[in-house]
Amino acid sequence: LIHFYKREEEKKFKMDILRKIEEIEVEMSKTQKNKATSAHLGMLKAKLAKLRRELITPKSQGGSAAVDSFEVAKTGDSRIGFVGFPSVGKSTLLSNLAGVYSEVAAYEFTTLTTVPGCIKYKGAKIQLLDLPGIIEGAKDGKGRGRQVIAVARTANLIFIVLDVLKPLGHKNIIEKELEGFGIRLNKSPPNIIFKKKDKGGVNMQTMVPQSELDLDIVKSILAEYRIHNADIVFRCDATVEEFIDVVEGNRTYIPCIYLLNKIDQISIQELDIICKIPHTVPISAHHKWNYDSLLEKMWDYLKLVRIYTKPKGQLPDYENPVVLQTDNCTVLDFCDKIHKTIGKELKYAIVWGSSVKFQPQRVGKEHILHDEDVVQIVKKIT
Repeated sequence: LIHFYKREEEKKFKMDILRKIEEIEVEMSKTQKNKATSAHLGMLKAKLAKLRRELITPKSQGGSAAVDSFEVAKTGDSRIGFVGFPSVGKSTLLSNLAGVYSEVAAYEFTTLTTVPGCIKYKGAKIQLLDLPGIIEGAKDGKGRGRQVIAVARTANLIFIVLDVLKPLGHKNIIEKELEGFGIRLNKSPPNIIFKKKDKGGVNMQTMVPQSELDLDIVKSILAEYRIHNADIVFRCDATVEEFIDVVEGNRTYIPCIYLLNKIDQISIQELDIICKIPHTVPISAHHKWNYDSLLEKMWDYLKLVRIYTKPKGQLPDYENPVVLQTDNCTVLDFCDKIHKTIGKELKYAIVWGSSVKFQPQRVGKEHILHDEDVVQIVKKIT
């Protein structure tokens, strides 16, 4: 009975927020876009962002929240989430890539929970997650979409699986759902420095000319968040949405590859046109067509760095590299991945590879390593 009342209360809470969102969207559509209304529109967009945040991070449900979760334990060096509408071939793709059985059938919503798998590629162990199909309105909680997209937020790369017969329509809907949940696909965080302070008002500095934002718009957005004292430095020509993303501070920037599945059902001429969509790989999950190109692109987008270890007086271990999921990874990052204590005991490292001028070369803990470098650790004498 308690769970019933909680669910009814949450349903009412959600309906109230959806009604407010609809009212704001109607007001924005009726408001003419010009310099006089830009501050008001900025404030409305900030209100919209706050309401969407409340929608995707609802009040705690106590013990029942764990029952509704699709999360699985993170394993391997990286994680890829399969996102798409029902019956587009996600389960077939997982079964063929990872050898894991995920139920496949001709009806929709065959997969009702997250199905994990794992592949080893170029020495790295990569976890694959077949997520239940999402539907339009997932960001508002329809079809348990909130739980599905919550797992997608934890991925290092997203595969959006599209039916090649209707790719653009599905692509736009899925992008909108993920954007509404704070996921930014194939984008970098805007180069904006934002710091709240106790007094002094709002100080805004621009390193490049701003085409959308000015001090009045920035102040109206911050007022919606009840922030009246802050230092902001714009190092890029930012939009209102990008500034709101920085203020919200909970956005996730994830690379994404669009998999155009079922290419066996269209002609070569149609395929040539569809493949002009950026970040795409055409495949046939059923016939296992073009898997090599998919894996190569997957590796490029994951940006993993493999470092081979070399014990003193022995050959390097090329079978089990230390895999780092980080840009500009240092010798210290490499040590921490093996064990936290090694970085404290490090005296210097000897490196072979493209990151050094001489083969080998002695380097310090701040040295940036490249993919397939060989490293020998030298500890301090105690």
